[in-house]
Amino acid sequence: MELNENKNPNPQQDQELSEKAYNELVAVRRDKLKALQEAGNDPFQKTKYPQDAFAADIKKEYDYLAAEEETDRTVCMAGRMMSKRVMGKASFADLRDASGNIQLYIRRDVIGEEEYAGFKKFDIGDVIGIKGQVFRTKMGEISIRCTDMVLLAKSLLPLPEKFHGLKDQELRYRQRYVDLIMNPEVRRTFEIRSRFIRFMRSYLDQRNYMEVETPVLNTIAGGAAARPFITHHNTLDLDMYMRIATELPLKRLIVGGIDRVYEIGRIFRNEGMDPKHNPEFTTVELYQAYADFHDMMDIAEGILSGAAKEILGSYQVKWQGEDIDLTPGWRRLTMVDAVKEYTGVDFGAITDDAEAVAAAKAIGVELADTADKTWGNALYACFDQKVEEQLIQPTFITMYPVEVSPLTKRSPEDPRLTERFELFICHSELANAYSELNDPIDQRARFEKQLELRDRGDDETEMMDEDFLTALEYGMPPTGGMGMGIDRCVMMLTGSDTIREVILFPTMKPLDAPKKQEKAAVKAQPAAAVAEPAASVAEPIDFSKVEIEPLFADMVDFETFSKSDFRAVKVKACEAVKKSKKLLNFTLDDGTGTDRTILSGIHAYYEPEELVGKTLIAITNLPPRPMMGIESCGMLLSAIHTEEGEEKLHLLMVDEHIPAGAKLY
Repeated sequence: MELNENKNPNPQQDQELSEKAYNELVAVRRDKLKALQEAGNDPFQKTKYPQDAFAADIKKEYDYLAAEEETDRTVCMAGRMMSKRVMGKASFADLRDASGNIQLYIRRDVIGEEEYAGFKKFDIGDVIGIKGQVFRTKMGEISIRCTDMVLLAKSLLPLPEKFHGLKDQELRYRQRYVDLIMNPEVRRTFEIRSRFIRFMRSYLDQRNYMEVETPVLNTIAGGAAARPFITHHNTLDLDMYMRIATELPLKRLIVGGIDRVYEIGRIFRNEGMDPKHNPEFTTVELYQAYADFHDMMDIAEGILSGAAKEILGSYQVKWQGEDIDLTPGWRRLTMVDAVKEYTGVDFGAITDDAEAVAAAKAIGVELADTADKTWGNALYACFDQKVEEQLIQPTFITMYPVEVSPLTKRSPEDPRLTERFELFICHSELANAYSELNDPIDQRARFEKQLELRDRGDDETEMMDEDFLTALEYGMPPTGGMGMGIDRCVMMLTGSDTIREVILFPTMKPLDAPKKQEKAAVKAQPAAAVAEPAASVAEPIDFSKVEIEPLFADMVDFETFSKSDFRAVKVKACEAVKKSKKLLNFTLDDGTGTDRTILSGIHAYYEPEELVGKTLIAITNLPPRPMMGIESCGMLLSAIHTEEGEEKLHLLMVDEHIPAGAKLY
């Protein structure tokens, strides 16, 4: 039985075939495996194959061959069969290995009747080994004339339909292995990532930095303003935090006399997910004694511009629709000057806290609820809400307020500011650096201020680290330090719009439990078994503890009600609003052709990623309302009730077949 698998869908990617038809395809493959096993030819018994050549190398080496020209070169190659064209006594197939694709030519009279019959039963996706001679076909394709062929691993699940590949983004991230099989260009992203990290190591090693490893599990979460993941050590009966930064252990090493030190490692922060944030991500942190934040600027510029030139061959990159110029000589701008340039407010001429807060409010900037109403917090809020989004070309923003820089040395010229910079490219922060605070008395006072903020409800502030203070009391030399987000750097170098594209296995919300159980049940059946679609079982819902707010007794006249414009809207993008624990920022298609922005305080109930692509209901004719410096143009509708004293919320989602802009009556 020959199967045409060019139209062979996985039901998660293509709905052309029913689940039953898909299961039949799977059953055929399992029957083939069972037959091989019964004949003593179990492919999973193979332990190795003498691979001595790769597709890309062969194509490059023999590019000079003329059409129909032969060679006496015999090669052994291995990889995945990506297509098969059976034509009687001769057939073609495509083999994909780690370097690329190469065409195979298989003749029955060359490999023998039995092997040819076995090849005809191979399926797209099978892993095979071949031996043969290199030649160029009449049509000009460098190919291998096979003299031997062996099945090394049986693919029991059909690959997605070959002409469209794996396009479903959610499925691509959940099944990166299939993504890499079907979308070879994805591999280049991770090759660039690997080369970038290798370049960075080489850059720092050449400058006599020492690479180290520090603990992932700590009894105190320090070095950043972030919410940690908490785990439990059973033997010690102790709660521990997964690290949110490597800063404090690395500074301890500076105290200990390792004057140049760095670590490339995984960081874990228990926060929201959006195109720029994943709960686990990779950074490099580096520290250099007897240096300051100006030296760190030189290193940041050297790493990123040098990597672009070496890996891409150019200082010019395109990212998020912008042409970015990484040519060395990047702009350096103080935060006061940046706010003045982009908003017109000159904080350099303001000395009073109340005046500063009023100036911020006058341009639509709100301070966080837990923030003190100070000059420094007002300055930072103006930058954060009005300036950062306008920074496209590489720009170092320097001299941050002391309120938002608890580990940074104060500026000798203005004690309200610190010697700190952040590097921005295309609206994104890529690096953060300080002239490190080494005064243990000042450091203790700043930790204590952070504890005050924590008591007010800000659970992302620094914890008190007594051992770190003890280390500082032994004396830490003047030090420059920097953290750089490797994932975002790779996003820039590869032109990726979301961090998930540059992390092999990004964090994903689990599929619902019933589906997991169904899948486990299918996998548990014998190889030749065919799973019939599982009957759906309605989830029991208990409304006995629900408390509903009383209906309003006051009537609203029909004319007033009819002025509210209720519309179906499609979620194009959704991300958490920085410095807000509640707000999500929605970019919506409302059917007009112009994106609509609506902010909604529902982050406690939903993560941004799970709402992208959903169809919601919004009131679209409310006056714009500024929230955290962003104009919110409308309101998304939710259903709210109380259950055992706790408020519960469900965002109203409707059938995806309803078009954007459809009006509700």
